Amino acid sequence: MKKLSLSVLACFAVLAPGSLYGQDALKKSANEIARELANPNTPLASLNFKSQFRWFDGSLPGAGDQSGFTFLAQPSFPFALDNGDQVFFRPAFPVIFDQPVFNPNTAKFESESGIGDLAFDLSYSPKADNGLLYAFGIISSLPTATNGLGTGHWTLGPEILLGKITEDYVVGIFPNHQWDVAGWGDNPVNLTSIQLFGTLLPGGGWSIGTAPIITYDWNSDQWNIPLNLTIGKTVIWNDQPWKIGAELNYYVESSNSFRAEWMFGINISPVVENILAKIFD
Repeated sequence: MKKLSLSVLACFAVLAPGSLYGQDALKKSANEIARELANPNTPLASLNFKSQFRWFDGSLPGAGDQSGFTFLAQPSFPFALDNGDQVFFRPAFPVIFDQPVFNPNTAKFESESGIGDLAFDLSYSPKADNGLLYAFGIISSLPTATNGLGTGHWTLGPEILLGKITEDYVVGIFPNHQWDVAGWGDNPVNLTSIQLFGTLLPGGGWSIGTAPIITYDWNSDQWNIPLNLTIGKTVIWNDQPWKIGAELNYYVESSNSFRAEWMFGINISPVVENILAKIFD
């Protein structure tokens, strides 16, 4: 699986050499770019590489001894329309390492690694000049997972974003809901997710905030609620804008039998030229 992770990185790395960032970004300071990257409706294209380390707990035997790692590639490609509106396409490619899976026959945990379900959202954002943020669209996932690491379903549902951005902060809410619409998995999907986000922009390219993703599974009547802290620094290296960040989750509500208790993530996001937008221009 290490070779698989490196190959995923290589596929996206070809998009991110110094010659490929947007030329408009060259004219902006790190602080201006930090503000634009804090905006979920940013016109900047970026590649987002997330390394997430999780530690688990629960009532199952050995649950507290389990840990796992996920590498997530989440590029963001905005498409500007002639009237100033934007369309966003944001896929997510997860590669999972050492995911603990409980075997009821042996009453022990086993480790699985592989590719997770490919997810994406496609949204439309009307132009807003008053600092208000709007977007609406669809969210979906495809059953691409290996080794039982996904739902086994194709999911689909609506999403909406509401927020506000100023020179000093960004706040908002980003709810969505997904149902299974096709597939072969044994467990149906009926899941609501709500991301709350608030980011302070103190200057110097820094950002600090919180962006917890709260979920509710309607089939199991189960909430998943994390406390989240994020911190980031936008820098310009060799004329290439980068955002480097870290985040920490502590889960205050989740499944009692087996759950993630802590998650620590390292995020690296280079700003790149929007190749997809050029193709469709």
